[in-house]
Formats: sequence, C-alpha cells, structure tokens
Amino acid sequence: MYDTAVLRGELRLDEPLADHTSWRVGGPARYFYLPADQADLSAFLRQVPASEPLHWLGLGSNVLVRDGGIAGTVICTRKRLKMLQQVASDRILAGVGVPCAYVARFCVEQNLTGGEFLAGIPGTMGGALAMNAGAFGGETWELVQTVTTVDRVGNLHQRDRSGFRIAYREVEGPTGEWFVACELLLASGDGAAGRKRIKSLLARRSATQPVNLPSCGSVFRNPEGDYSARLIEAAGLKGYRIGGACVSQKHANFIINMGHATAADIESLMTHVQNVVMQQTGLLLKPEVRVIGQAIQ
Repeated sequence: MYDTAVLRGELRLDEPLADHTSWRVGGPARYFYLPADQADLSAFLRQVPASEPLHWLGLGSNVLVRDGGIAGTVICTRKRLKMLQQVASDRILAGVGVPCAYVARFCVEQNLTGGEFLAGIPGTMGGALAMNAGAFGGETWELVQTVTTVDRVGNLHQRDRSGFRIAYREVEGPTGEWFVACELLLASGDGAAGRKRIKSLLARRSATQPVNLPSCGSVFRNPEGDYSARLIEAAGLKGYRIGGACVSQKHANFIINMGHATAADIESLMTHVQNVVMQQTGLLLKPEVRVIGQAIQ
C-alpha cells in the first residue's frame, strides 16, 4: 500500500506494539511508520488512504493497545520530530517526539522557569499536547502559545492556542489534524534553582509512584474536588489483581504489569476498579488512558 521508494523513514509490517508502550502489552500494528523528519511525515501522510485507521504513538505512556492489535497504520514519533531550541528570550520550540522530561531540563539550562513540572510527565510533548497532560500542579497548555499541526494529506498549519478548547486532560481542536511541534512561553529565572526544583519533584515522584514498574502513569482522571487514588484506596483495591495486572500498592491510581499481564487483564482490572468505586461512592471514574485496537475474541 505504501511506496517506500519515495520515503526516508522506516516502515515496518505487523510490528508488536508491546515493544512501544510503557505497559509492555499490545498486539501488532499492520503498518508502523517511523518518519525521518517533518517533511518525510508529510510525504507519508499523502500516501495514507482516507479510509485507513490512523493512530499516533510517542512513548506509549498513556495508551492501552488491546491484544488483537491495530488493523491500520501507526505513526510513531519516538526519537523522531525531536527539534528543541530556544527561539526567543522567553520561548522554546519543541517537536512532538521530545520527551517532556527533556523539555523540562532544556528550559532550566536556558535559565527559563515554569516548565519544571514537565519532568514528571512520562511521555512526549505530542501526548502532553493531545491530552493537556499535567504533573505537580502544572498543565501543558498553561505554557503553549502556538502549535504546528499536520493534516491527513500532509499539509502543515500554524495554530494559536485560541483555536483550541482546553480543559482538564482534554484538548479539542481542528478535526483531522495532529500536533507536530509547539512553542512554549516561559519566564526568565535561575536555572540552578530550576534544576533543584526538578530534582525535588522527581524525588517526590519516586517516593509516591511505582516509577520502575511497567505502567501508563495515572489510569483515571481525578474527579472534581477529589482524587482517584484516594477513592480507589478507600475502596480497598490496592494490590487487587486480575491475571498479571495489579493495582499498585504504592499509588492506587496506577495499574502495573507484574511481568505477564495481557491488555485484557489490564482492561478488565480498569473496569473492576470503576465498578467497585461506583458501587461504593456513586462516582464513575473516567479513564485518562486511551484504549485502542481490537480485543482477541
């Protein structure tokens, strides 16, 4: 279906997505593309049929790919689209393939502050833009001034933040466009102090979250005025297991892969947690993680 002779990136067939998600689960993608750069991405998109299901992956930290995989095309920006530069005294340009933690460190190296919280987001800027990811009280779109998007036929668009509806863990913009870069507005400050803040935030994260085990980060959004972790813990679900999936003993809003979990185990555990919390509190926990792909029948 794709003419690789005119492309400079890497096209793989039936690529196991467990190798590309932080939960380490997921079936294969029929087509899996690693673009060489922004121009190559546009060239590839011009070849994608209008009817072809299209998905995007960065670090795969906020997605659950079902065990049957994806009967479509996945574009992976991990280690791709990784431009990162200071473009004004108080602004940086970041590509969507750059890990958020790298952006946080780059900012303080330029004596720019306000982006330290990005160090606690376990994904790329692409995922952070798509869901207004946050950590330690900060949210991605608090910094965003402009974005570059690409549509299904490879055309690039410059968009101001006013063209998007931004909410807690939600971003809504022009249909059929995906982020490829963003410009962030920061404040001049003390880089050394910023580095100390990042170090402190990461130490807090390590002390309160199972950072060394396969997970997706927070599974459920926090309901208004409360915390999903508190509700899950109060429901007595810490340590609850289905197959190889387990509610973390360290942080109840994390589900960890104990080493042999399937995507079905994780999805079943998510549903169980929702049902128990609903029965006990009347609140329906809304997933923060995206669930995509096909289950094995």
